[in-house]
Parts: sequence; C-alpha cells; structure tokens
Amino acid sequence: NLRCSVTQARVSFAGIKSSGKVAYFLAIFPYVVMLVLLVRACTLEGAADGMLYFIKPQWDRILEAKVWYAAVTQVFFSLTICFGNVMMYSSYNRFHNNVYRDVTIVSIMDTLTSMLAGLIVFGVIGHLAHVLEAPDIKQVVRGGAGLAFITYPDAIAKFTFWPQFFAIAFFLMLFVLGIGSNVGMATTTMTVIRDRFPHLQPALVAVGIAVVGFGIGIIYTTPGGQYVLDFLDFYGASFVALVLAVFEMITFAWIYGVGRICRDIEFMLGIKTGLYWRICWGFITPTLLAAILLYHIATYETFTFNGYVYPDGMYAWAVYTFLKRKEPDWRDRLLHCFKPTHDWGPEDPELNAKYHESVYKYEQSLPRDRSILRRMYDNVFS
Repeated sequence: NLRCSVTQARVSFAGIKSSGKVAYFLAIFPYVVMLVLLVRACTLEGAADGMLYFIKPQWDRILEAKVWYAAVTQVFFSLTICFGNVMMYSSYNRFHNNVYRDVTIVSIMDTLTSMLAGLIVFGVIGHLAHVLEAPDIKQVVRGGAGLAFITYPDAIAKFTFWPQFFAIAFFLMLFVLGIGSNVGMATTTMTVIRDRFPHLQPALVAVGIAVVGFGIGIIYTTPGGQYVLDFLDFYGASFVALVLAVFEMITFAWIYGVGRICRDIEFMLGIKTGLYWRICWGFITPTLLAAILLYHIATYETFTFNGYVYPDGMYAWAVYTFLKRKEPDWRDRLLHCFKPTHDWGPEDPELNAKYHESVYKYEQSLPRDRSILRRMYDNVFS
C-alpha cells in the first residue's frame, strides 16, 4: 500500500509524460510474467481440464441477466470505462489524433489479455483440482479477491518445481498491475484538481493524493477490510459504473446526438462514421445497457457478504449542477443543464471558431417544423 502510494505520487508529480514512459514497464512486465506462468501452466497435470472449463460456454445461462450484468461491469472495470481515466488521457491527445485506431487497439488488446489471464488462472486451478482429486473444478474456485489471494497461491504452493519462484513472480505481477491502476486513477484525480485549482503546486497535489490514498487503503488491511472492499466494489464500482454508462449513453446518443458526434469525428479525422456505429450508438447499446440495469434493479436483493447484511445505499447526483445555474426559471435551468457549455469545442481558438461555425451552419440547415420521428432519424443518420 505504502509503496504503491509513493510510486503514484512520484509519477503524478512528474506529469503525464512521465506516466507515459512508466507505462512501458507497467504494461510490458506483466505480459512477461503471464507468458512464463502460461508455459508453466501448460505443463501441469489437470491444466487442460481447467482451461476447457474456462472457455467452454454454459449455454443454459446465456439468457440470465445476472450473467450479462457481471460481464458488462467487468468490461467497464477492465477498460476503466466511466471512471474518468480514458477521458483524462484522451484530453492530452492532439486534436486530430486518430481515436478510432486507438480505441480499436485498446479494445482488442484488453480482450486478448483477459483471455490469456483466464487461461493461466484456470490452468493452475485445474491442476489444483487434480491434486486434491476434486470431482468438479467449482469446488476449488473462490470468487472475488479469494481467487487471487487464496485459491491461486494455494495452487502455486503445491507446485513440485520452483513454487517459490512462481509465487514471487505472480505477486510481483499483481504489485506492478496495482501500481499501473494507481497511476491511472491518481493522474485522473490530479488532472481534475489541477484543472479546477490551477494555482496549486503539482507536488502538493500529488503528495495529498498519495496520503489520502494510503489512508483509505489502510482500511482494507483491517479484519473487516474485506467487507468494506466488497461493499465499495458493488456500490461504488460495478453498479454505479453501469448507472453512469446508461446516462452517458443517453446523453451521448440522444441529448448531444449521434449525428453531432459523427460530424465531430469527421471534423477531427476527416472520415465519415459508418452505419454500424450509428445504429450501435443510437439504439443497440443504450437499449441493452438500460435493459440490464432495469432488470438488475427489478431483481435486486439485499447485498450480503459471508452472511452479513449491508445497509441500503442511497445516491443522488446532478443536484449541484442544477442549483448553480443562474437562469431565473427552473425549467430554463433544467433545459440548459443538458446543453453544451459556451466554451465547448477544441482548445485551439482557431479550431474552436471553425468548429462552432460548422455547428451553426448545420443547425441553420435543419427545418424548424420537424416531427419527432424526423428528429430521431436526423439525430442518428444525419
């Protein structure tokens, strides 16, 4: 905990360029360890059964909403969607940076990395089931943090060849991955604070983030830390991320508008957005996310851990944004909360002027008496 906090403070203090350089090591080293563990896992008895258990679909559960909920929230967490990291890093890009290429590369690499990690973990678990002569792999698998800190170490301890080396390699990999996650979140927090209070010294902000992060992390090392961790993971990460994703997609697709997003992409990259992306952004993704969220809320059960019942959580958002508006009428306040601010657009003044000119020309070209269906069509396909 302390080492991660100190490292993230050093990287955040040095700035976004330093975090980019550190990312080479933080990204490459885990792959080296995973390849070593994969080779070792493939040589273990029972590993094939574990890997087959990992990749074999359970078709009888394909229509369970809980499965899709777990899958969606895991993808969000893996790609740090709705946590601010992606937006923070993209804000440092050049305006004409090829975001389409970057998104494609990151998504594919994340999927392949998850598959690689899954094969390694379940290969080793398959070996553990073989050693314990368990009739079913389910009997030796633990969910959540127990998989990484109980089941997997237990399996490594039963290695007959260099168990100490593989244990050190595995936990060193976890440590490096933890630093990588901390650097991303700390840099995001620092960017937000520095944008709001630019007069603050970077060193002061970095040290403050490290101290607060270390103080919060101490809670998880207490006897009740696992209860707090699971509580925050559910309410503060997975569930909230899905709620934010639904509202972001609605804002993205139907308030800001798919059509305007596509025109922005054309303005930035000079390429037109295909029909596939328009349909996904406008209809498929918002509908599926909303359906998963509504089903999860409708079938919500009291959150428990080891028999302990947690208290219900309550959430409120957007109240501050609404109250700070200066419009005298509450209807005008609500309406303007869903509109881009006057300074929205490229940071470069010349590009900003050209951008707003293109937006104005498009808005003037639209007829004023459009029907609702025509507005929906223009929003997605214009």
